[in-house]
Amino acid sequence: MRLSPGRRLVVRGRVQGVFYRGWAVETARALGLDGWVRNRRDGSVEMVIAGDETAMDKMIEHCRQGPPAARVTGIEIADTDMEVPAGFESRPTI
Repeated sequence: MRLSPGRRLVVRGRVQGVFYRGWAVETARALGLDGWVRNRRDGSVEMVIAGDETAMDKMIEHCRQGPPAARVTGIEIADTDMEVPAGFESRPTI
């Protein structure tokens, strides 16, 4: 775990049951980001990303589209200094 300036995203739309979490893990790892992603009971997907500023910006842009079956209607983005694990992981639904 490391304390790292990063971003917390809440992605809304058709983002559950469309491989969004798995896609997010693959995309974040390819960009070299640390953090996690999880489904939320309200139908959104939440993630925390940390790492290179340019890589975080790219991840956010990718998240606006998501995997092919997703239909993103909005993303809430906030700065965070939350502790994140090294690497990028999928977490259980909350």
